[in-house]
Amino acid sequence: MSGASVDGSGDFDLGQRLRELREDQGLSQRALAKRAGVSHGVVSLIEQNKTSPSVGLLKKILDGVPISLASFFEGPTVQRDPVFFAAGELSEIAGGRISYRQVGRDLSGKSLQILHERYAPGADTGEAMLSHAAEEGGVVVRGRLEVTVGSARRVLEAGDAYYFDSRQPHRFRNIGHEEAEVVSACTPPTF
Repeated sequence: MSGASVDGSGDFDLGQRLRELREDQGLSQRALAKRAGVSHGVVSLIEQNKTSPSVGLLKKILDGVPISLASFFEGPTVQRDPVFFAAGELSEIAGGRISYRQVGRDLSGKSLQILHERYAPGADTGEAMLSHAAEEGGVVVRGRLEVTVGSARRVLEAGDAYYFDSRQPHRFRNIGHEEAEVVSACTPPTF
C-alpha cells in the first residue's frame, strides 16, 4: 500500500485508504455513495479526513464496495503488479536456440509485451513466416539479425531497430557467428 496505511505521524489514514479502495474498484465518489445509501458529501468528507465516521457508517459505506471492516484496516489484499524485475525474474517463454524472456508473468489484461530475445548463431524463427494481429518493434543490442517483413529484408546490427504491423508475414534469423540479442515490444501481447 503506497502510504495509505500510515500518514506522516504513524496513524492510519482512513480517508486515503477509502479513496484508494474506491479507485481500485473503479468507482466514483457518487457511485460509492449511491451503493452505500449515503450522500456524496459524506464520502467526500471522509476521504478528505474532514470527518471521522462512526463504525456503523463506515461499515455501511464499505458494504457498497463490498469489503469487511477487518479487511479495510488490514490494507489491500490484492497484490499489485511488480514494477521492477531482476534478470532472474524474467519468464522464459521459448527456450532452445531462440530464447524469449518476458518482462512479467501473466499478461492477461495487459496491452504491452516486452521481451529480451536471444538467437544462437544460425537460429531462425522458421521457414514459415509468422503473422499475428499486433504491432511490434525492437532494437538489436548485440550481433546480426536478418529481419524479413513481407518482401522487405534487412540485416540489422547493434543499435539498429525495426517496427512494423505484425499482420505482415515476418521472420527473424541470426546470420552472424555470435549470439544476436534484441529487446522488443509487442502490443497487444501475442505469446
